[in-house]
Amino acid sequence: MTKHVAPSVDETAFNCPHCEALTTQYWYNLYIEQRKDNSTPSVWREGDEHYEKIIKTLSASRGELKEEHDQIIGSIKRQAKGLPFFDKSSTSYSQTVLHNVYISKCYNCKQVTVWLYDKMIWPAPKEGPAPNIDLPADIKIDFEEAGRILPLSPRGATALLRLCIQKLCEHLGEKGTVDECIASLVTKGLDKRIEKSLDIVRVIGNNAVHPGQIDLRDDNATAFKLFDLVNLITDALISQPKHIEAMYSSLPQSAKDGIEARNKKALSMKKPEPTV
Repeated sequence: MTKHVAPSVDETAFNCPHCEALTTQYWYNLYIEQRKDNSTPSVWREGDEHYEKIIKTLSASRGELKEEHDQIIGSIKRQAKGLPFFDKSSTSYSQTVLHNVYISKCYNCKQVTVWLYDKMIWPAPKEGPAPNIDLPADIKIDFEEAGRILPLSPRGATALLRLCIQKLCEHLGEKGTVDECIASLVTKGLDKRIEKSLDIVRVIGNNAVHPGQIDLRDDNATAFKLFDLVNLITDALISQPKHIEAMYSSLPQSAKDGIEARNKKALSMKKPEPTV
């Protein structure tokens, strides 16, 4: 099993919350400088008139100023993304230390993490388990959002996991309510254990958004188990068939032709069901 080290202010290497690689993290102190004339922060927003005007003006630069202005454009565009980053061109700072606020920077992906005392505040910590790698991308977004809100709202996380199940059924070609989708999968030979898993997420998810007999307001434990069920369902309905198909496709064509001939022979010899 791959070693996992949770992000912590007590570690110099942990699994990065951005790229998830277990690697070295470099720690930085922060220094503050009061803005001149108590001006407001320079918050750049893509699409704003001032943003577009300054980018256009700087982009028109030629000669000796071009390289300098290109660096400024790069910094402004990164600021407009709204994410923290280092700007090496900024060397001006006071010697006033901002205590209990720290930055760690990942050796692998170079992205930064923001800490307040001993708590990671950006990116938002994920409380739920990682999604199955084969979970479709749009469903994975909902799964990860459920993990982020789990500490604050188990009911909200559970409702999102129910949505994951609904989208997963649609991904498999089913239509209708979640209940109708499960019924359709049952007629196609769905494993009883997977059927039960789907119904667990469906029923508990319904109780999360509608008055019911299950109170999930403070039930993190139940909500957490649903993450594992969604991953289990994904493994059974997507991962395992994908792996089996990949291995079968790698068989020699002569072997596959023999299998097809065997099956045709078996089907032709099957006795018809007696009529009443």
